[in-house]
Amino acid sequence: MFGLFKKKSELDKLQVEYQKLMGDFHKLSKTDRSAADAAYAKAEEIGKKMDDLKKS
Repeated sequence: MFGLFKKKSELDKLQVEYQKLMGDFHKLSKTDRSAADAAYAKAEEIGKKMDDLKKS
């Protein structure tokens, strides 16, 4: 309740997007391999950004 108006940090936003892309990757890996590879590549880029934010 008290966190209702709390803004999400950049790291939280990236984590949500990373989880979404990894879910898409998993679903697409069964049907469309090229789209799955693209989703995985985007997720890896976001993972690197998250690592950079954690280091700084």
